[in-house]
Amino acid sequence: MVKTREDKVKNIENDIPDLEVVGDKSGELLVLGWGSTFGAITSAVENQLAKGIKVSSAHLRYLNPMPKNTLEVLKSFKKILIPEVNMGQLAKLIRMNYVIEPIQFNKVKGTPFKSYEIEEKIEEILKGSSR
Repeated sequence: MVKTREDKVKNIENDIPDLEVVGDKSGELLVLGWGSTFGAITSAVENQLAKGIKVSSAHLRYLNPMPKNTLEVLKSFKKILIPEVNMGQLAKLIRMNYVIEPIQFNKVKGTPFKSYEIEEKIEEILKGSSR
C-alpha cells in the first residue's frame, strides 16, 4: 500500500507544469526559490540582468512532487543559490532528491528578503568569494 501511494504521488508530476527559467536556460548561477522569496528574487535577478550580469532564476510552486524537469534545470547551472526565509528546507530537499549541493542563503529574522540582499549575494558568488 505504501508503494501504491508513493506511485500515485509521483504520477502527479505528469500534471504539474515544467519549472520555468527566467534568463539563460543554462549558465553559471541559478537563483532557486519558493514561497515568499518570489518578489525579492525576481527583482534581484531583473536588476542584475539589467547590469549585464548573467544570472537566471526559477521559482518552485510544487514541492512534492517537484516538476519533472527540475533535475534537468538544476544540472544546467554550475551553482544553485537558494535564498530561504527559514533554516533551509528547500536546500535539504534539493540535496536529498537530486544529490546537488546548493549554496544556502538563509534568513531567520522574521523579516522578508530585500532584493538588494540577494543582489549582493549574487555578486559575491559570481566574484568567486562564496563557498
